[in-house]
Amino acid sequence: MAGRSLRASGLALTAAMLASCASLDGIVSAPDVELVEVHVETLDLKKQTFLLEFDISNPNPFPLPVSTIVYGVRLDGHRFASGEAEGGFVVPARSDGEFTISVDLNLLQTAPELLFIVRDAVRRDIPYALEGSFGVDLPAIKPVRFETSGMIRLQAASH
Repeated sequence: MAGRSLRASGLALTAAMLASCASLDGIVSAPDVELVEVHVETLDLKKQTFLLEFDISNPNPFPLPVSTIVYGVRLDGHRFASGEAEGGFVVPARSDGEFTISVDLNLLQTAPELLFIVRDAVRRDIPYALEGSFGVDLPAIKPVRFETSGMIRLQAASH
């Protein structure tokens, strides 16, 4: 009888632990992410390289260890870049940080209309939309989604 009671207590404890792990997912508030600069590193017919610089603001009362970044960026309504990048940084609790992603494209092959947007975006601000998720290195936490939009001007290569 004691063995049966012990097993029942063990099952109840396991169920409670699983339920608490499932509820941990809701404790992480989504960070604010803003695309602050797009640097044109190289721009030729076969390959274009851009550095995308982001600010991130962590509203949580604990550090946010970012292991991966899944992102999608639209410029002036057109898909510009998407992919997955290594994180490897920690945003302190209730604080700000930054990260940079390097993107290699061949706009002539994949999206010729973006060549005109990139050319114009060096002279004027253009709308951007950003969405994605951060894989965080915290137990039982699913990727944390983010979404934002704003205006950006591309910075031409300085070399």
